[in-house]
Amino acid sequence: MLDRITSMQVFVKVVATGSFTGAGRALCLSQTMVTKHINALETRLGSTLFHRSTRKLSLTEAGRLFLDGCQKILPELEEIEQTVTEQRREPRGRLRLNAPVSFAIRYVAPLLPDFSRRYPLVTVELGVNDRTVDLIEEGWDLTLRIRSLTPSSLRVRKLADIRMVVCAAPSYLEQAGTPTTLADLSQHACLGYTLGETTASASRWSFGAQGEKSVTISGPLCANNGDVLREAAIAGQGLVYQPTFIVADALRAGTLKAVTLDMPPTPGPPLHAVYAPGLTTPLKVRAMIDFLAAQYGPVPPWDKDVP
Repeated sequence: MLDRITSMQVFVKVVATGSFTGAGRALCLSQTMVTKHINALETRLGSTLFHRSTRKLSLTEAGRLFLDGCQKILPELEEIEQTVTEQRREPRGRLRLNAPVSFAIRYVAPLLPDFSRRYPLVTVELGVNDRTVDLIEEGWDLTLRIRSLTPSSLRVRKLADIRMVVCAAPSYLEQAGTPTTLADLSQHACLGYTLGETTASASRWSFGAQGEKSVTISGPLCANNGDVLREAAIAGQGLVYQPTFIVADALRAGTLKAVTLDMPPTPGPPLHAVYAPGLTTPLKVRAMIDFLAAQYGPVPPWDKDVP
């Protein structure tokens, strides 16, 4: 009896190459053996997987369903095998990691000495950038992204939730008063974020669990960096609507004070680790993702003891 897993791998390769001959060439199998594997699958399943003609192959409905299953099962099997065979090996090599500027400075860079002690054979190259980098084109092994992700072939793992908060310096609130409703924001200086998504942009702030309510804001300053806005808020220039990882230290120190309005802040996009697709993930990449996940969960360090 032909090995079922091998037959599944042959089937996926036939789909990828578009022919039995191409699959055989890629897998170093004869066309006869490729045919035997496909026939064995069809016999076992009791369904035809391909529409065959002299010119091309196309998947049947059963074939499409089976392909979906194979694309889920085979990577998991590969990863299990890799985990077992590599359990005595150490991660090694250069790891190119990219992360947003403010987050990287506070919650990535300080962790790297501990990572290096655990994995001395890995050299980390940290790039800090607020734009969305092209992981494949620019050669990054791993990127951290705090934004809504569109469907793609890249692999993604959620690392943490991101909370948003409206806050201001006590001096500003004493002078201008403390807003209690969304409508009150129109009477206040609001410092806008020019790279923000819909939650907290330079001209509109959204509130509610799904961002269902938005208000127009204005103020004396907008910037494309949250640290700039935090410092302006501490200096008393106005209200900011920022992730807690940017303002947590100021909230703990009392140089900023959180403001409670009549609708809760909309959660920010989660923090994700994004890495290249493939049947296997390099051990150095897996080590960094697991390390960061352990550091950021279950309660992110930036949300601990925040008043």
